[in-house]
Amino acid sequence: MRITIVGAGIAGLATAVSLHAAGFEDVTVFEADSRIRSLGLGLNILPNAVRELAELGLLEKLQQRAVRTRELAMYNPHGDLVWREDRGLVAGYRWPQLSISRSPLVEVLAAEVRRRLGTGAVVTGTRLTGLRVEPGTTCGVFTGRDGSTRTVETDVLIGADGVHSAVRAALYPEEGPPPTNGVTMYRGTAWGDPFLTGSSMAVLGDDRRRLVLYPIDRDEATGKVLINWVAAFPDGEDDRRRPSSDGAAEMRTTVLRQFGDWAPPGLDLTRLLDDTRDIHRYPMIDRDPLPRWTFGTVTLVGDAAHAMYPAGSNGATQAVVDARVLAWHLAGHPDAGDALQAYEDERRPQMTELQKANRSMGPERVITLAHERAPRGFDDVRDVFSEEELAEISRGYAQTGKFDQDWVNSRPSLTVHRRHEPDMRRETWSAQ
Repeated sequence: MRITIVGAGIAGLATAVSLHAAGFEDVTVFEADSRIRSLGLGLNILPNAVRELAELGLLEKLQQRAVRTRELAMYNPHGDLVWREDRGLVAGYRWPQLSISRSPLVEVLAAEVRRRLGTGAVVTGTRLTGLRVEPGTTCGVFTGRDGSTRTVETDVLIGADGVHSAVRAALYPEEGPPPTNGVTMYRGTAWGDPFLTGSSMAVLGDDRRRLVLYPIDRDEATGKVLINWVAAFPDGEDDRRRPSSDGAAEMRTTVLRQFGDWAPPGLDLTRLLDDTRDIHRYPMIDRDPLPRWTFGTVTLVGDAAHAMYPAGSNGATQAVVDARVLAWHLAGHPDAGDALQAYEDERRPQMTELQKANRSMGPERVITLAHERAPRGFDDVRDVFSEEELAEISRGYAQTGKFDQDWVNSRPSLTVHRRHEPDMRRETWSAQ
């Protein structure tokens, strides 16, 4: 089976590794950029996806360049604790939650693709510009940076090319650009002193703004941690003084104007921003849920299928799970189209619910509720919430995303094993 993947980000590379682990060796990844690269900004990988990476043999490499997250703590702008919960191993998962820079995650995945499938398995500087899906034939037209074109006939084509997916645009040509909710995010990283447990994710907010802080690397020699921070607020909050350029100094001033009087626990926000060399600005966007991902032998994974707002640490997490589920179904079905449809039937309903949950900011909605009920803060959170109400919000979101502890620890593995029968010429497949 010849498999073509469009996009060499987390979703595309994880899919390539997963397919090889399931026994597929004719896999090629096409990337529009001239090289595989990624900004060194942070992300979280929840235990359900860390389990998949561990079963692919990548956990040890990733842990060398990541921080094992111990807790999630949410506060109002005054620094009053609204809710905290253990995370990863501390919470009883068999696998950790990892906070990591996107760059080393992509580097580890890309190296593994090339190790398993060869250096020619990733083709850069080649953009999908056409797609033809007909009974018995799937062809992708790719254009190089020099203007040359090539047509690739393939048994399966997988769109893993992100929120601005060319594959999705070919399947849904009337959809248009991804919608924004009118919020702009400012992001950066800087070395600083550990705060809280030293492995904590802190989220502060009111009904409109969010400030997220967590370490993604550690320098054992100095004791410092590399802190990833995200500051988000509605565009209309500061229109008259919106930064006119992408200069770090001007954006730093904008962030401090919005958050300078907030009280992150154990952390000097002004100093953190001063120590941030590069600041990046993005609109907060997602995609509307689709009624269908699969067309014949073409399907979508990751953000191309279900881009969602960055709440609850589910972007990279769900892309990795997509990759493993897709490979598992392709290995277990004799017909590729049936396999892709089975993958969609399993994943699309879950991701549709998760996309909807993230539009109300997932577990972070407790911060909005805290502001609505006690805008000036509180002495005791029990005067604002019952513990059961807070726990149910967290538990319900975890169940929606299929990363609750019971499910992650006990569900069957997605690892595929080939059995070679001595009296048979064909391979059969079983799932552990």
